[in-house]
Amino acid sequence: MRVLGFLALTVLFSANAFAVPIHWNTWASPSSGSLTTGSSTVTVTFATSNFHTRMPNYPSWLPANTYADGVLVDNGPAQSNGIMQLSGGTANLNTLTFSTPVVDPVFAIWSLGQTGIQASFDFVGLAPVFVAGGPSAEYGGSAITVVGNTVNGREGNGTIQFIGTFSSIQWTNPVFEFWYGFDVGIADVGTTVQVPEPDPLFLFVLGLGLLIGFRGLARSRG
Repeated sequence: MRVLGFLALTVLFSANAFAVPIHWNTWASPSSGSLTTGSSTVTVTFATSNFHTRMPNYPSWLPANTYADGVLVDNGPAQSNGIMQLSGGTANLNTLTFSTPVVDPVFAIWSLGQTGIQASFDFVGLAPVFVAGGPSAEYGGSAITVVGNTVNGREGNGTIQFIGTFSSIQWTNPVFEFWYGFDVGIADVGTTVQVPEPDPLFLFVLGLGLLIGFRGLARSRG
């Protein structure tokens, strides 16, 4: 039984431990960018009446484990992707639109809020899932937090994911703080970002171990 238990655990922790490579948007202007997945190019359009601007080749999007957990997301944005700079402070809507519907997009946030000021992204009708978080190479800080449809930060950084298929994402940034920003990415057009299924070998070994255990228990009681 001990041997079977050890074998089952070994298979469990060695099977299917991979993350999904992400194609991140590169901002070309304050209103648009694009990302390429194989032969497909998705145009990303950003519309808002709030102050915003594109920052090319900034920030570093490091350290890597702040923006990628190695389980769901393999890589965060690169410095060459740039960032969309926001300041917030109004209830005006920000709208991110994709030229082709995308599945399970991920959203990287940099330098949200500061010590003494908690800033937020309040998403409209969406509840994102936390993927990774931590300090940034530029200002330190800590991980963003996710509560319902709201992402908060006091110098917060990290990546979230939206589960489903989307043509657009909307949110507000009600708290003014100069400045924070974001980028967006996807795995592939029409491809979900999800935890792999358990390995069949693991399931077989686990089932065999349970069967032998039940037989041993039945004999001891008989």
